[in-house]
Amino acid sequence: MTTYRISQLAEHSGVPASTLRFYETAGLLPAERTSSGYRVYGEDAVDRLALISSAKLLGLALEEIRTLLDIREEGVCASVRARMLPLIADQIRETDRRIAELRAFSAHLAEVHADLSGPAPAGACGPDCGCTTAEVRSVGPVPVTLSPTRPMTGPAPEAERGAWRDAPVACTLGGAELGERTEQWRTLVAKADRREEIADGLRLSFPPDAELAGQIAALAAAEQGCCAFFDFTLHLTPTALQLNVRAPESAGGMLADLFGVPA
Repeated sequence: MTTYRISQLAEHSGVPASTLRFYETAGLLPAERTSSGYRVYGEDAVDRLALISSAKLLGLALEEIRTLLDIREEGVCASVRARMLPLIADQIRETDRRIAELRAFSAHLAEVHADLSGPAPAGACGPDCGCTTAEVRSVGPVPVTLSPTRPMTGPAPEAERGAWRDAPVACTLGGAELGERTEQWRTLVAKADRREEIADGLRLSFPPDAELAGQIAALAAAEQGCCAFFDFTLHLTPTALQLNVRAPESAGGMLADLFGVPA
């Protein structure tokens, strides 16, 4: 029977050791321990990693991946497929919904652009000058996105939105500063009333509170000063405050340390 130490499995699979440890913590990749405390993985670990990686590419949450792995253990491919079909159908519907929102937002931008391209009124701005636009009823709340490239409002260009994936997974804080930052996040995260997995990260839901949103935004901006691989999106509406946190796979352990892993 083939077994792997964590470094061997990382080299064989191309998955960083930090991610393998995160998968173990998340209940996706079990490991035995030697008498010296080293992790040892069975030969099935490579196949499990292949399914995990494929499922993540499809945008499935960790809880859904755990379910697929449990079904896979039964040894019946048809059962795995039967479970995957509704999950993929849900992803298609969610993707279509996002596409519809972006199209509506794009159409709204085109209307504003057309209005602003006309002659400007004489004097100062007024209620009908076009600089202030009506709310777009057909589009959901426009998020505030904090990324390593630039802080901005509104949907980011795709190339900039994915720049965090290529940032080095390294934190420039150390010692007391790192401990203080960790405690600040844990204090804010403790106020969340719901956690759920999203593609590449975690969504935290808080009570709708403008002051709390400001605290989260300020801390997220400070975090990117030392950890450019994190991607933050903050949604604030009259009924909800949501923080999406994403990071590359290799930063899974740090994501779990700061923001927690949902049960």
